[in-house]
Amino acid sequence: MVLRIAAFRRVARVAALGAAILALSACATPEARTRTALERTGLSRLVSACMASRMVDRLSLAQLQRLGRLGKLQQAGNFDEFRRRTRALGDPEILGVVSSSGLICAVRN
Repeated sequence: MVLRIAAFRRVARVAALGAAILALSACATPEARTRTALERTGLSRLVSACMASRMVDRLSLAQLQRLGRLGKLQQAGNFDEFRRRTRALGDPEILGVVSSSGLICAVRN
């Protein structure tokens, strides 16, 4: 009986830990991750937030992940270089959304 209670408590702790991890991972939305990645390329916070919002609305999760896996983007330094490296993905939709979002957000902010 004591062994069953101890096993139950262990399972409950593991379940609680799993739930906590799941809750924390939900905090990092695709928009937040995209915004952070754009800021790391050197774009301003306002432009990054604007672009991330537009990109998340217009690109699929798979496209956002492809863009995020392109680590060279974080070393771009300026928007023209960022766009050039995005072009290397070979996805015209990603390039179009990044280009139009960059232009619109730069003008707005």
